[in-house]
Amino acid sequence: MGRTLPSATQLMLQEEASLARFRRALRRGDQLVFDDLFTSAQKHISAAAYAAHALPFETFLMAMLLEEHKELMRLREIVERLQEMHA
Repeated sequence: MGRTLPSATQLMLQEEASLARFRRALRRGDQLVFDDLFTSAQKHISAAAYAAHALPFETFLMAMLLEEHKELMRLREIVERLQEMHA
């Protein structure tokens, strides 16, 4: 039988596990942010599976960045609306 490749989900869990010591060294608030980053990357796990990148963690970082940028755009829109209301 041939060897099977790990799924994108398995790779993400492995990456998260490899950073466990780093996470433990963070302050509690930063640990929550760290966990939230991985949660945001999981929203794009199916897209990451299609990437077939040599370094899967880079794909997961891109997924995290995508979610962070979406939040930034949402907050900018709120600020712009508030500025228009008070102008």
